[in-house]
This record gives sequence, C-alpha cells and structure tokens, in this order.
Amino acid sequence: MSERYEPSEIEPKWQAYWERDETFRTPEGTERPKRYVLDMFPYPSGAGLHVGHPEGYTASDIVTRYLRANGYAVLHPMGFDAFGLPAEQHAVKTGTHPAVTTRQNIDTFRRQLKRLGFSYDWDREVDTTDPAYVRWTQWIFLLLFERGLAYQDEVQVNWCAALGTVLANEEVIDGKSERGGHPVERLPLRQWVLRITAYADRLLDGLDTVEWPTSTMTMQREWIGRSVGAEVRFGVEGRDEAIEVFTTRPDTLFGATFMVLAPEHPLVAKVTTDAERAAVEAYVASASNRSDLDRQQSKEKTGVFTGGYAINPVNGARVPIWIADYVLMGYGTGAIMAVPAHDTRDFEFATRFGIPIVEVVSRSGAPSDAPLGEAMVEAGVAVNSGRYDGMETAAFKVKITEDLEAAGKGRRRVEYKLRDWVFSRQRYWGEPIPIYFPVTTDGDPRAGAAHTIHHDQPIPVPVEELPLRLPDLDDYHPGSDPAGVLARALDWRFFQKDGRWYARETNTMPQWAGSCWYYLRFMDPHNEAAAWSREAAARWLPVDLYVGGAEHAVLHLLYARFWHMVLYDAGLTGAVTEPFQRLVHQGMILGEIEYTAYRDAAGALVSAEHATKNADGAIVDRRDGGVLSATRVEPARVTKRGASFVLAEDPAIALVSRAPKMSKSLGNVVNPDDIVDRFGADALRTYEMFMGPLEATKPWNTDSIQGVRRFLERLWTVATRTPSEAPPPDALLRLTHKTIQKVGEDIEAMRFNTAISAMMVLNNELAALAAPPRFCVEALVVLVHPFAPHLAEELWERLGHAPSIQAVPWPKHDPALVVDEVVEIPVQVNGKVRGRVSVSRDAAEADVLAAALADEAVARQLEGKTLLKQIYVPGRIVTLVVGG
Repeated sequence: MSERYEPSEIEPKWQAYWERDETFRTPEGTERPKRYVLDMFPYPSGAGLHVGHPEGYTASDIVTRYLRANGYAVLHPMGFDAFGLPAEQHAVKTGTHPAVTTRQNIDTFRRQLKRLGFSYDWDREVDTTDPAYVRWTQWIFLLLFERGLAYQDEVQVNWCAALGTVLANEEVIDGKSERGGHPVERLPLRQWVLRITAYADRLLDGLDTVEWPTSTMTMQREWIGRSVGAEVRFGVEGRDEAIEVFTTRPDTLFGATFMVLAPEHPLVAKVTTDAERAAVEAYVASASNRSDLDRQQSKEKTGVFTGGYAINPVNGARVPIWIADYVLMGYGTGAIMAVPAHDTRDFEFATRFGIPIVEVVSRSGAPSDAPLGEAMVEAGVAVNSGRYDGMETAAFKVKITEDLEAAGKGRRRVEYKLRDWVFSRQRYWGEPIPIYFPVTTDGDPRAGAAHTIHHDQPIPVPVEELPLRLPDLDDYHPGSDPAGVLARALDWRFFQKDGRWYARETNTMPQWAGSCWYYLRFMDPHNEAAAWSREAAARWLPVDLYVGGAEHAVLHLLYARFWHMVLYDAGLTGAVTEPFQRLVHQGMILGEIEYTAYRDAAGALVSAEHATKNADGAIVDRRDGGVLSATRVEPARVTKRGASFVLAEDPAIALVSRAPKMSKSLGNVVNPDDIVDRFGADALRTYEMFMGPLEATKPWNTDSIQGVRRFLERLWTVATRTPSEAPPPDALLRLTHKTIQKVGEDIEAMRFNTAISAMMVLNNELAALAAPPRFCVEALVVLVHPFAPHLAEELWERLGHAPSIQAVPWPKHDPALVVDEVVEIPVQVNGKVRGRVSVSRDAAEADVLAAALADEAVARQLEGKTLLKQIYVPGRIVTLVVGG
C-alpha cells in the first residue's frame, strides 16, 4: 500500500474486507437494544445513481455506524422498488423482457452503493419483482380482500387510447395527454379499490404519536381532510327527489342563493328543463374530457343554468340549480350549496353570472350598508338569518344543525377529502392481482368462443398457489383495450378447473404495492413460511429512523401506514401501530450554479440590479426600458462581493445566479462513479454532509470537494505520524473531549455539517504537532469513521489495531473537561455589545463587573456618562445602562 492517501487503493481493500468478514450482518439475539434504520429504497432506473441519491443514504449510514459503536444491534438493509413504467416502456421499444432490464439496473445500483461504502446488510436485500417477494405482496392483497378492504367499483378514469393507458389527473391538460397531446376520454372502468377511508380517523390520530417533520404531517392531515359539518337536504321543486350537500358552514344557509351540481350528478338530467337541455348536454360533454385536477385548478369559472330550482330548507326560498365543472362527483356528494357572500369561489361565480349575493355573516353584527366587494370568509355574527340573527358563528353552527336534524332536513356529519385508493393498473410490469372469475361460455374462450366473465363473483387465488406470475409476452405494448395488456394473454387469462372455465384478473397492482410493506420483509427476508415472523416483528418494529425525500410525504407514507394498520388489526405487527417512528427528509441537491450577465442592444454589460421584467415578460433595463439579452458566464470569471456574485474582471457588474435541478435533459447530472474516481468515496460522502444542513436544498459544486479531500489528506498525515504516548496537554485534551461531545450530539441530531467542522478544528490543532498525542489521534479517527469509513479503517489498522473500527466503542467525553475554566463574557452598553472580558467560570459578580468596567472599549462608552444600572447574568452577559 502507498504511504500517501490513495482512496483508489484503500477503498476497494476495505470493501472487500467488509464483505468477506460480514461486518455489517444484522446481529442475532435480543440481548442488545435494537435500532432499525431504513432508507426509502430506490427505483433502479437505467441511468444508475446520481450524486443526489447518496445524500440520504450517507446520513442514515452515519447514524447506523454511530449506533453500532454505541452498543446497539442495528438493522440497516437495502433493496429495490423495481416494478415501474420505465422498464415496461423499454420493453415496448426493444422487446426485452422488463425482468431482464430490471436485473441489469439492480446490478448497477448495487455496485454503485457498495462502492460508496454503505454498511447495509446485503444478505437481506429485497427486490419487489422477485416472485418470492410478489408472493407475499399478493398474500397481503388477499388479506385486504378477505377483510372487505379490497373491492371492485366502476371508477371514472382518464383513458388515452393512443397511449393505451389510464392517466393520472396530473397527466391530463385541457383534455389531452401531457405526453404526446393525445385525446383523453373520461369513461367508467372496472377497478380494484382499497378502502383506505375506513382508516381515516386512525391515520389522523396516528400522526400524534410519531416524530415527523411538521410540514409532512400537515400535508398528510390536509390530504385526509377531516371536516365536521352538516349534511343538508334541499328539496327539488316539482319532484320527489332531494339534493344532499355537505357544508362546514351550515350557519350560512340563509345566504345560499344558488346550487351547483357536478356535470356527472345523476340528477342533472332530471332537473334540467327542455329549454336548457341542449346547453346542459353540451357542457356535460365538454366537462367529461377534463381531468378532476384540471377542473379544480382552472381559474376560469364556467357553468350553465339547468332551469331547475331547489328549495332552501331553512327559509323556503327558490334556489336556482346550476352545473359547473369545478364541482366533482367524486368529492362530497357531487353537489354544493353556493353562498357567494362568504365563499371566494362562489363569489367569483355569482359575480360572473349575475347571481344575487346575500350577506349573512358580519364582523360587526350589523348588515353592511354597501354591496360586498369580496367574500367575507371568516367567522362573525349572523345577520339576515331570521331568528338566528345575533348568534356568533360557532354557536350558530351547532344550533342550526340541531334544528335541521329535528326537522328531518339534515344531520351532523364528518366528511373527508380522502378517497378510497384506486389500486388497478392496466399495465404489464406489476404484480398480478390474485383474483379470478367464473366464465360462462359454450366453447374455449382462448379460441375466440363467445363468453361472459362474471366480475361480480371474484374468487381469491388459493394461498398455496401464490405467487401468481406474469405471463411472458411477445408484445408489451399497452394496446387500445382498457382491460389492459394481460387481457391479450389468452392462454394465461383463461383456464379450466373442475370442468369449468375461469378468467384471471387482468389488472396489475400499482408500484406503491411493493413499497407499502418492504420494511416488514427486511426483518425476515428468507422466511418461506410467512412474510415475516411475529418474533421478527417483536424484535425490530417500528422503524426507528426512516430517511427519504419529501416527494413521498403524502402517498407512499399514507399507503404504507394504511397497510400497516390493517396488518396490526390482523395481529401481525405486535403492539406497533405506526411503522415509521422518526422521519427525516434530506434536501434536494441541485445542479451546479449557473451565472448570467446582461447586455444592452450595443453589447455593453449591464449590472443585474438594473434588470427587471416588463409587462410582456421581457428583461429590460429599468432605467431606460431597453431590452437586455442574457449571456452565460463561466464560473472561472465569477467572484463573490458580499452576498452577490460579480464579474471578476469588472466587480461593478452583478450577475444573476441560479442552481437548476439535475436532469438528463439539461445535461447536468453528475455520476457518483466519476466523483469516486477523482476524489474517492469518503470525500464524496463527507462533502455531501458538509454542504449544509441535511434538510436544506443545496447546489452541487464539484470543485468544492477538493476542500473536503484536503481535510482527509491532512487527517492521513496526522494519523500516520509516530504518535506521542504522553498525555495530551490540558488545552488539547479539553478540545478533544469537546469534539467527542459535539460530534456525538450532532450525529444524533443529524447536524452532520457542524460535526465535520468540529473535527476539522481538532485535526488542524493536531496537524501543528510533530508527534500528536495517541489519545487525541485515535479519538479523532473513531469520530471520523461514520463519515469516511474506508480512511478510518486504514488509519485504525496503521495505528496498530485489528479491524474493524466498527467494533470499537464510541468514545465518551468527560463532562468536567468540556466546561471551560475561563469564559468570555460579552458586555452590553445600552443594548449594544461594546466589549468582551475573559473571567474565571465561577468568578464573583463584583469581579466580573469590575473587569467589564475596566475594559478599554467599554470605558470609552462610559466617558462623561452616568452609570444607571449594571446587571450580570452568570456566565452569559454583562448589561450596563448609562445616561447623560
């Protein structure tokens, strides 16, 4: 081995050792306390890892190594969420089976992850496409089915025949597919649906028991959207039917001046008059081609009057019935009572169509003298509400709900935004749903005989026949049949049993399925008799630390929590009701900062502070309105001036800087293999933790890695010198113990950047010594180990110890040595710090005040003035108040 720091030699050596020694194998037995540290496992794309991936993985690896050194048995596994659309699209283009592509991609990811030195227990690796894993995913589906939580329903979907698939709402823009601009049709399609709404309250209540980012819990709560209000029945003029609405503001019923039905509402055709029927039918047809999301987000309010009227249940008023596409059939009852005076959306609609606006809530308790200029949406006092006038909103809500219930016209109700989970996908590359149906036929349906599939009689595949595997196909293209790709696999779809024909379900599961429970399989991945044992659940649940991107803040976490609660009810998770106790989101790593300069029409440079956008969106000079052009500036020509970036050759020219997202289309993706080749894996790991707070969004800068690499090189130099066996001098001993305390506390709080800063300070002190004390050097090497494990292993061996450093206990700081004997106290004069004095930590108040008054800088502030007050907060600050 070289005597210089050579990552290309050191890192493969220790990676081979760890694999050979099974250093990171999860301990058996229960004698040590446990910790379960989990990363959100990746989708193995063909592009492999980019430098954004290792950020969260490095953070969890640091915590894992630290916990092991503190005596914990740690479960730290890795696997692959491998079903997904990209592999299927590749199959469509090339004919290559998605399983082949997936295996190749997994091999690439595994190689890259091992090269970065992550201490995963690779013996527990899972792949969601592995039939041994699919078996248990299907088993959980059958558990849901048996418990009445998986059912079939006719669901309005966005069907794109050109793409041969159902599109999510987010993929439909103005009635066309986002990809390709193909027509999209809204049509009812038989789908498997999971009854997640049965767990809505528990999903809300469980958030009170976990340690998650506030923003994530807020998003989950808003997605579930629990609202307490009233269900109100409006009679329909001239008909026996009634329109039911849900409202959280029953106190505004007297201000309901119109109603709106979703275009799909079953009463639309019945309440529409002949005079309005043509307009209504045209509007319904137009709305049918827009996705729910598109309809909700549209700023333009559209609608048509049906000609029909409802009867307001509180005052008998005739209320015109409109239809509008901002009301969705899948939300609430598909109908709303519109109170334009107290709802912004209703106000805009009423203003556009000339519908009366009646104020029924007032801030002052008296009706407004002038027409309302905008909706007043907050609580207040009832006006224009008959016998309820003068009641405050909260009391009015309760009273009118009671009165509606007594009159048989309404009742208290709890409503949720959460909707049951549409679980079907019309794709090939997903888990087959383990259900089949009876078939009535006079011949062989595989040969084209006429047949009827009885979808109303679902039969679960026997557990002993799992996994139900996908058939091999020659053509993976989705096709134009909404039944999905598997509908074409006739020999797989149709089969005989006891002389009767049956048809398998042709929908597959969504990619979410495998990721809903992978943390459970990691506990017991080789168990062939069960998905996991109760003993494994008792040992390892819950996940103590879950690290992953904030993009999964809602759906993945919500779905996984739902499945976990179902499994808890089935007695399969012991006493653990929530899967992930502590959740941490790493921030996004952006591309390198790009710099832009502006030039005027003559080509002269214009400083960025003079640039602005005009009404047409063009960049112009704010001084004369001249149009400016943008020019990219190479980083080598940029320097910092205060908080701004400027041209190095002309600091008067301020530049615009921005860090774009990393993406293949922008050509700014950085491959970690390239960084490891140039700087080493330890430098990459340490740099990503040093960039800033873990949760912050940060721009990548390859050149900045050199600073971290120099730190590691300097540590190599320090640790390979012949150490002094003598006790460290007091100041160095104190600094070492403070560093031990700081790094430990920062790892536990996941403040990795400040932990690295503390180690750099100690390293610099040791670098100044020809023979640094062994105690200090060895302590620093152990502290560095979770961040730069290859380097730490090599240095530990060179210091005369047997591997592995992972087995070395974490050093403990001496509390007496982390308290300074001398402290620096700031001195304030009239609220501003004017000086600082160094005093003994336990100095008497009189001595501290005397030192403060004697300080030269403070004394200048006191000249010619009267000292009115002097206060000493022990060990913290001296405050002087002067007058005159």
